[in-house]
Parts: sequence; structure tokens; C-alpha cells
Amino acid sequence: MFSKNPLFPHCSAFLSAPFLSRGTSAGGAPAGYRDQAAWKKIQTFLPKRLHFSDHYHPKEEWWDWQGNQIHLDVFRKPAARHRIILLHGVGTNGRQMSLLVGSPLAKRGYETIALDLPGYGVTKVNPNHTVTYDDWVQLVSDFIDAERKRDPRPIILYGLSAGGMLAYHVAARNPDIAGIVGMTFLDQRQQNVRDETASNKFMSRVGGFFAHVVARSVLGRMKLPMSLTSKMRTLVNDPHALKAFLDDRSSAGNWVSLRFLDSYLNYVPAMEPEQFRACPVLLTQPANDAWTPLALSEPFLKRLQHVFVKTVMLKNAGHYPLEEPGITQMHKAMVKFIEGTNH
Repeated sequence: MFSKNPLFPHCSAFLSAPFLSRGTSAGGAPAGYRDQAAWKKIQTFLPKRLHFSDHYHPKEEWWDWQGNQIHLDVFRKPAARHRIILLHGVGTNGRQMSLLVGSPLAKRGYETIALDLPGYGVTKVNPNHTVTYDDWVQLVSDFIDAERKRDPRPIILYGLSAGGMLAYHVAARNPDIAGIVGMTFLDQRQQNVRDETASNKFMSRVGGFFAHVVARSVLGRMKLPMSLTSKMRTLVNDPHALKAFLDDRSSAGNWVSLRFLDSYLNYVPAMEPEQFRACPVLLTQPANDAWTPLALSEPFLKRLQHVFVKTVMLKNAGHYPLEEPGITQMHKAMVKFIEGTNH
């Protein structure tokens, strides 16, 4: 492993380069996606009907959270009955959520908001802040509160990959949610889930233990590429698309701190699934997912004993589903689910 991924010779890089904010312009003001080439290349692998252009794309907004300038991709629709907040995982970003889910649902009449969580996309991270997964949960919960203050309409949470469990973790803390849609629900506290989603067992066991030991020391700020720690090579099934994702330092090519990894692997929800009563849950499971097959989400879903739970399989689709008919099946299932909520 070390011959292909020479870890220790790059320790100086772990401590420096990734701490520099990527989402800034030369003048220090937040920079959006207008001039980023990565997402424009990635969208070419999606059906043309999902592409953005100079004339059709999300509006970009910024929201301050504890000194972090959080980037939002939004399709605001004041007359819509529901709002959908889109949460990426550890290999994607908000713009990729807008392409895959935000825009198609907006065209069906829903308001959608895709967040770039700190460390991903073009969000500008407070340089004095070492981001943890706990921050992600708190941030999304705080954002929901902020949205509710200005607008009482029901909120649905959608999460891709690790974003699915993030949606649950948020709803467990902030239960006034109308529904959760996830593309996998992974409880990383379970060793078999870690083993199957990490790049290899050395990383899932030795790497996870090391991250836990050093997380609260100065070494906790060290950063590793997610492609080294996770099975990022299975993010998409098209090899050319995979290269485009991995080349994108704002998504699949991102680096995260050991402190973030430790908090992600060991996060304890505010409410375990056996006590969860907040809202119904939909799993949209890609049938050809080489990273997180259905068997990894089923144990968690079976623990949800007090809410409606449904699974829809997406035919021919990979983990980030570029393929038809899976994409269309996902959108139809989401619309049916949203319209069936009680809010």
C-alpha cells in the first residue's frame, strides 16, 4: 500500500496545503462555481437534460456560520409546498448535488438548497477552525433553524452517500423534518461498515485506531486524501468520470483532517434509531453500487421501528448515479415520497 501511496514522505503537505481556503478569490471574497472547471467537466457524464448553462444554473448564496462562509446552490421557489436541503458526502459537493437532484426537483416545482459543507466545494473555511463531522451536524441543524425563521414551509433532507446518515443525524437532533431521503445509511460505528467502505482493512482498523488516538493532539490537524482512506475508486462506475471526480480537490480529490475522520467514524447520534419518531425515511439504493451495497444500509434501517421506511432500487446505477434508468427512477421515487409526507 505504501509503495502506491507514500504516506510519510508527505507529512509536511498534510500540515500545510489543505488548510489554505480553496473557495476564495484573489481579493479574499468568497468565489463561487462560475469559473470552476471541475463541475463543468463532471456534468458532461450526466444526461444532457441535467446540464447547466450560462442561462440556466442555480443562484449562489452565502451564509455565515461561526466565521465560515457557507456556499449555497439554490433554486428558490416561494410558492413551492416543500423545500429540499441537499447534503453531499465525503466525495462530492453541493454543485454535484444540484446537478443530480436540485435542478430536476426544482423543475418539478420544489425549492432546493445544496450546501457546501466546510472543507468541500467552494465554502470558505475559517482558518482558525479545524472542521469535524460534529460541526457538519451542528451546521445543518443551525441552517434548518435559520431557514425556519424566515419560512415555515416543510423541509425534506436528501443525502448522498455519507450525506444519508448525516441527514439522519441532523433529524435526530432537530426532529421537525418532514422526511429523509438517503443514498445509503451507514453506521460507521459498526466494524463491518468500516471494513467495507474504507480503502482496505489496514485503513479501517489501524488507520481508524490511529486517528482516534491522535485526534485531540496537534497531530489531529494532519490531513489525508479521502481517496487514500476510503474506497473512493468506486464513487462512479465510468472510469473517465471517476478521473474527473478524483481530479477535483473540492470533492472526491479532497483531503480531510484526522480529527474529522475520527469524529465521522465515532459520531454518536442524539437519538438512536430505535427511538426515532420524527419522519419517514426513503433509501434510494443504486443497484450497481460498488462502494456501499444495500446490505450495509439494511441493518440501520431495520432499527427504525417507529417510522415508515421504504427502499427503491435504482437500476443500472452506481454510487453517484450517472446512469439511466436509475436517475429517472430516483427522481420519481423522491417526488412520490415528498408528496406522501404528512406535512
